[in-house]
Formats: sequence, C-alpha cells, structure tokens
Amino acid sequence: MKRTLPGLLLVLCFGPMLAYSQDSTSTVNKILNFPNRLFTKIHKNTTDLDQQVRKQSLEYLEKLARKERKLEQEVYAKDSVAGKSLFTGTQQQYQQLEATLNAPANPNIANPLRQYIPALDSMQTAMRFMNSSASTVPSFPSDKLQQIGQISLEMQQLQARLQSANDIQQFVGGREQQLKSQLLQLGFAKEYAYFNQQSYYYQQQLVEYRNMLSDPKKLEEKMLATLSTLPAFQTFIAKHSYLSQLFSMPANYGSPESANGLQTKAMVGKRMGQRMGSSGSNGSSGNSSNPQQVMQGAMQTAQANLTKLQNQVSQLGNGGGNSSSIVMPEFSPNGQKTKTFLKRLELGYNLQTQKSNILLPTTTAFGLSVGYKLDDKKIVGVGASYNVGWGNGINHFAISSQGVGLRSFADIKFKGSIWITGGLEYDYLQQFQALRELYNLDVWQRSALLGLSKKYQLTKNKGGNLQVLYDFLYRDHVPSSPPILFRMGFSF
Repeated sequence: MKRTLPGLLLVLCFGPMLAYSQDSTSTVNKILNFPNRLFTKIHKNTTDLDQQVRKQSLEYLEKLARKERKLEQEVYAKDSVAGKSLFTGTQQQYQQLEATLNAPANPNIANPLRQYIPALDSMQTAMRFMNSSASTVPSFPSDKLQQIGQISLEMQQLQARLQSANDIQQFVGGREQQLKSQLLQLGFAKEYAYFNQQSYYYQQQLVEYRNMLSDPKKLEEKMLATLSTLPAFQTFIAKHSYLSQLFSMPANYGSPESANGLQTKAMVGKRMGQRMGSSGSNGSSGNSSNPQQVMQGAMQTAQANLTKLQNQVSQLGNGGGNSSSIVMPEFSPNGQKTKTFLKRLELGYNLQTQKSNILLPTTTAFGLSVGYKLDDKKIVGVGASYNVGWGNGINHFAISSQGVGLRSFADIKFKGSIWITGGLEYDYLQQFQALRELYNLDVWQRSALLGLSKKYQLTKNKGGNLQVLYDFLYRDHVPSSPPILFRMGFSF
C-alpha cells in the first residue's frame, strides 16, 4: 500500500498533463497527415474567389459610377433642383466603397461578415486551430506552418472582401430606391431600367459566390471530419467560431448549476394546460385538445411559413440581413448571366440506331455535345458523333467503324419540358480504316434537322431527353435514309 501511494499521487498530478500531451500529439500528427495538395487546393480556391469578388465588384462600381456621371448631366439639364438632390456627394460614396474594397483585411477585426456562411466559418476556424496547434511544436515543418498561416490570412481577406461586397449591395439597393421615383417622373425610364438591371445581377452574383462557399469540396469535408474527432478542436470551435460568438454558451453549461431557476418540462406543460385548457382527470369540460399537440402544430405551420419566406429572400439575394438592399427585378432576369462560363456549359451524349440496308449494316451513332446556355430558355452548341456498325443480323454480327459526324444545334424552350430543337449536321457514312480517308469532303452527307425534344430530370445534376427530328435533306442522301430520326440522350 505504501509503494502504490506515490504512484497514485503521480497519476493524479501528472495524468491531465499526459492526456493533454497525447491529445496535442494526435492533433499534430493528423495535421501532418493532411496531403499538401489539400492546402494547395484551399489556397487556390480562396484566392481565386477573392479575386473574382474584387474584380466583379470593381467593374460594377465603375460601371454604375460612370452611368451616374452621365445621368447627372442629363438630369441637371432638365431639372437642376432634382439633379442636385439626387447626385450631390454620390461620386464620393462610390470612391469610398472602391477604397474599402481594395483595402487589406485588418487582422485585429475578426469575422467582419454580417451574413453567416457555415462552410467559410468552419474552414477559417479549422485553419486558425491548426495554426495555433502546429506553432507550439518546434519540429513542425516550417513550410507547412507558413502555408497554413497564409491560408488563414487569405480567408480573413476573403471575409473582408465579401463584407465590402455586402456594403456595396446595400448602398446600391438604397440608391436604386432613391433614383426610382425621380427618374421615372423626369422621363428617364430607360436609364432607371439599366440601373435596376445592373443592381439585380450584382445581387445575384453575390448569391453565386455564397453558394460556392457553402459547397465545400471532398478534400475539405474530409479534413473537417478528421478534425471534428479531436476533443481539442471541438473545444476550440466552440469558443472561437463565428457562430459561437453569436450564440455563446455559459461557462458552466451542462452542469446542474446551469439549470437553476429554469422551469422543468412538466411545469411548462402544466402551465400550458391551465392556459389553453385540456382534459384532465377531474373531468372538466374544457378544451379536450392536448396543449402540446396544439403548440407542435402551430410551430410546424410557423416553420413552414418561415422556410417559404427564407427561400423567397434567398432567391432575391440576401444583402447581409438588410431587406432594403434587396433589388426587385423589373424585367425578365437571365438566370445564367451571373454564372461562370464553365457553369453555363451543358455536356451531353445521345444514341441513334438505324436499321441495316443494302449498303450499310445496322449502325448506332454515339453523339457527344457541348451546349452553351444563352439564358434559361436558349442553348446553342456543337458536337460530334461516331457510327458503330453491328453487322446484318445475329448470324452476321461484326463490329466496324461506319463513319463519323459533326453537329451543331440550338434548343429553344417551347412550353414546360418541351423544347424546339434544330441543327445542321455533316456525316461521313462509310467504313474507314484511317483518318486520312475522312479528308474527302465530297462524300460527306448534309442534314438539316428540326423537331421537338422532351427533357426530364433524372438526378440533381443529370437530365435526360427524347428527340423526334425531321431531316429536310433526306432525299439527297445516298444511300437513302429515313426522314424521321429518334434519339435518346442524357445531359449533365
């Protein structure tokens, strides 16, 4: 007993320190195991988005400031009083917003965003946690520590840039309302329409940027999932995240003392029953409804209405919580205008099978296409096809190359899921062994197609379509081909 007592005292004294040391070692090991391409990818995504926000916002400010300078002269010529009230000090405000947008982030101001973006908060908190954990280890690789610290600063810069963009949106939202009544009264409806259009599209552009931030990549999700298993990270994010600063918990949260003075669930239920009336054991003839069920139903209805309202506000673009900054479009918006070039592309492939004839075996044309969305109702694109021959029946099955094709197309939305589809195609319908055989353009066959497409959604990012097309040049084809073509395709 005497020998075990000193050992027990050592465990009691140094046990917590050993546990902390093990947790710290586990944290550093997990950080070291993160691949370098993860930090490189986060760095690239953060800096690219920061540059996009800055560039787009500067172009937007310069465009509106230039438009207002020209408009100011026109309004002054028509009504000097209205011109003075509308444009005095406006250019200085544009310059101030531009200067704020270009200013570097202040490291002493944490989390300047007024709108909460969960993914950005989690990533920035994770970077600060890794930076603070790794900086205490002398043997931690200096290049990796520097990279983590740099990314943390870059995310802070992105936050500041988004806050400046929110300020710009709020300013322009209020400015749009100021100009509306005056410009319409003075006969400048066209000028106001331009201002309204630019304001709305900038608002939607910010929504696109926030959506990009709210959709973390697989590597980032894996990193956050790994860190979330660490007790030290759970404690850190509970104290230092943006969300924890908005809704801070008391220091003794979870302990019995934290519930002192609070009513129990039974006490609340009894009080509700007395207020709302419920059927009790005393046989009272009051309202027989269960007060908890009534409250639950009311909460569900309120939640549904709140969700509907949130969706409507989200579609219009949230200007950092200020409803006055929301710009209502007074035109038919183009939902594709604020998307990047790559996001406006639609990749697709389709199949078309043709029965055998005297000269050709049964063939299947495999087509690939790339479409560009001009707006939500119009798509133009190009494509190519490859014809595979299957032989003449089961007894004469043989795979062969039966030609290639070049395609162009245009889709225009007609009604609902029905689209009008047209295009020009050139097809080389002969068996070939080498690419040089395709150089003879005289044997290429032309087609002019027009018809209808039925488009439907398969998954969130994948759709299907069925096409019925009429070939106006089918009579010129040798060998002859059917005038009606049926195609089945998919897009993503």
